[in-house]
Amino acid sequence: MHGHPFHQGDAPPEGGGTRPPAIWLLSGTGEGPPLAAALLARGWGLRVSVVSVAATRAYSPHPQLELQVGALGGMDAIRAQLRAEGAPRFRWVVDGTHPFARRISADLQAACAAAGQPLLRLERPGLAEPEPRRGVVRLEALVQLAQQPLAGDRLLLAIGSRGLAEALRHSQAAAHFARILDNPLSLQLARAAGLADAQLACLRPGKGLSVAGTGGLERALCRRWGITAVLCRASGGSTETLWRQVCAELDLRLLLLQRPPVSASGLCPAALLAKLGHP
Repeated sequence: MHGHPFHQGDAPPEGGGTRPPAIWLLSGTGEGPPLAAALLARGWGLRVSVVSVAATRAYSPHPQLELQVGALGGMDAIRAQLRAEGAPRFRWVVDGTHPFARRISADLQAACAAAGQPLLRLERPGLAEPEPRRGVVRLEALVQLAQQPLAGDRLLLAIGSRGLAEALRHSQAAAHFARILDNPLSLQLARAAGLADAQLACLRPGKGLSVAGTGGLERALCRRWGITAVLCRASGGSTETLWRQVCAELDLRLLLLQRPPVSASGLCPAALLAKLGHP
């Protein structure tokens, strides 16, 4: 399915007026909003692609901001958008997607290469371990769950709904629970993986951070379900920070799924802004 663009502010739609040189940013609600604000302040026209209407609320209205919601439809659909007017529409495309979004990053790289479109990737920095803590295990892939001594554990899966089925195939935990996004697809995937509704918590991204600012919902879930171990992704963002804090406070085992390898290095936000420059 193709994403659907809509405009903010008073800017005319495409073809209805002169626009500044544009950048297409694909991102979420973490690094995306501050990067978008900085680019708009420099005078760039900007399209931002996000996965849900809820994610658009993180972006402040601006006359030169266009928001696109939904899946992009693969490499061919991306390439069609790049050449929608018969000539390159964007000065730059910026891949600021989640570090575990391997498919969209691969599609972007292939489509931009085929279209001769300059592409940059935003590198989300990893989190440094403040102090080595017992009970923190790093996994290179979900298959390594089979090697973990989880037979007596109640494991909370916080890895996104798409990875649940594979995690459950390899985990030896006594019981499983999952924190998933509050949308129909996530619920469908979780049920298909074999989890019952009583084993699921459907929560909006960042909702846990809004309770006392410290992951109150996550702590409450762990206590309610009697969680003894948590599996989350080493994404380097607020979600990983949250689970590190919760597991340290409640003395839970933390299994960190490492990022998949990437074919090209990225730039930190400051270096990315320096590379993009001004229109």
